[in-house]
Amino acid sequence: MGGLNLEVVKVNFAPLFPCRRGASPPLPFPRPLTGLTIFGTAKFGMYLMFPIGIMYYFGTNLDSRFSVPDFWPKPEQTNKVPTDRDEINAELERLRAKRLYLRDRRLAAEAQAQARQQQAQAQAQQADDSRQ
Repeated sequence: MGGLNLEVVKVNFAPLFPCRRGASPPLPFPRPLTGLTIFGTAKFGMYLMFPIGIMYYFGTNLDSRFSVPDFWPKPEQTNKVPTDRDEINAELERLRAKRLYLRDRRLAAEAQAQARQQQAQAQAQQADDSRQ
């Protein structure tokens, strides 16, 4: 009642690789040099020469050559996150007032649009009545 019987799984590879006992099987291709393959050498050369080539082509003073003056906003032009409790409350009041102002404008615009629509319907009704 033990685990898997591994004796059943064993396979004899001796007929596949006819060689001396204990020796590794012969490879169908010549053995590469250890760590000095052509691909590895080319890859190393690319990793080494690519940054050097970029610095040679563009130069090392990239900050002064490719910088855009006044790209980042000044500190006084950016948003300041409130940190004090009073500043947070003042900011919440400002946002609430802005939201209510925009809501009042939207409701007024909707009321005007509805009044215009009712007026247009009334004029269309009068035109229909006058034709009959």
